[in-house]
Amino acid sequence: MDDAARLQVARDMVEAWNTMDWERVVELFAPDGVLHSVMQDPIVGRDAIRGRLAALTDGLERITLEIRTMGVVDGRVFIERRDVFDVKGHHGEVPAVGVLSVEDGHVTEWLEYYDRPTLLRGMGLAADFAH
Repeated sequence: MDDAARLQVARDMVEAWNTMDWERVVELFAPDGVLHSVMQDPIVGRDAIRGRLAALTDGLERITLEIRTMGVVDGRVFIERRDVFDVKGHHGEVPAVGVLSVEDGHVTEWLEYYDRPTLLRGMGLAADFAH
């Protein structure tokens, strides 16, 4: 894949999140794709990713991944963004960086870097919900 195609997959992923199309999010991952919030264990495979999304999006009313910068470095897509969301009556905003490896039109690995306590506060949670 060339860089333009990698960027398009990343844009498609952001759009799937912004429209809360969770099955599309799952489909954009490779069958053995990895979703890894780096402060937690990686989630491997579409079924596991689908399960994690169900837990993460329970009560989610809206989410917008606001892209600040996106580009390709050494074949990986870097996305600097701010995630703005409302969940179960709570409003949150979390700066984040995602690093996506994309092959054959699918995300093979998505590394997420963000401040977890900020995320949890935005979700109205006092304690961590999963590892």
